[in-house]
Formats: sequence, structure tokens, C-alpha cells
Amino acid sequence: MRATAPTARQTAADINRIEGYLLLQAERDEAQAQAEAFAARMPWLTAGQRDEVVRLYTADRMALTRRVLHGLTERCAELREEYTARYLQLRRRVLARATFALLLGVALVTGACFLDGLP
Repeated sequence: MRATAPTARQTAADINRIEGYLLLQAERDEAQAQAEAFAARMPWLTAGQRDEVVRLYTADRMALTRRVLHGLTERCAELREEYTARYLQLRRRVLARATFALLLGVALVTGACFLDGLP
């Protein structure tokens, strides 16, 4: 069986997934760096305690990132639905007005032709 070439939509989705992965890795690295800086401010911690503080701080930061991203994703979906509904409503309204204008134009031309034909 022959493999089919990916569609533009599939390629864009793949690029978005890769970009998301890279952004998440960058966020994890940043969280790790901040966790290590936070733990470094507590020199009395043992190595095990320091590792635990870094691990917990990083985990909390990543959980916060997931919650924020989830909220943004939900809001984007809500906005997409809202704007799609508005677009469809506007499109119907424009189509109705264009149809009315066309019919009015036809009626005016027909009336003018009818009046020109009268004695």
C-alpha cells in the first residue's frame, strides 16, 4: 500500500505539536532554573532536601503552567465558537441585503421597461 503525502492541515498540526513540545521543554528548563535559584537561597538544606525542594518547586510550576494553558485553550475554543456564530449571522445578513438589493434592482428595471413600453 502506498503512503499518502500529508495534507497542509496535517503538516500545520504536526508543526504546532512540535512547537508546543519545544515550548513546554523551555518552560520546564526555566522552572528548573528558578527552582535551583530558590533552593540556593537556603544554604542550610542538605543535598537531599535541596533536591526535594527543586523537584517540588518544578512540579508546582509545571502544574500551574498546565492549568494556565488549559484555561487559555478553553477560552480560545469559546471565542472561536462566538466569532463563528457572529460571522455566520453577519454573512446571512449581508446575503439577505444583497438579495433584497438585487430583487429591488430587478423590480426597478422591470418597472422602467414596462413604463417605456406604455403609450
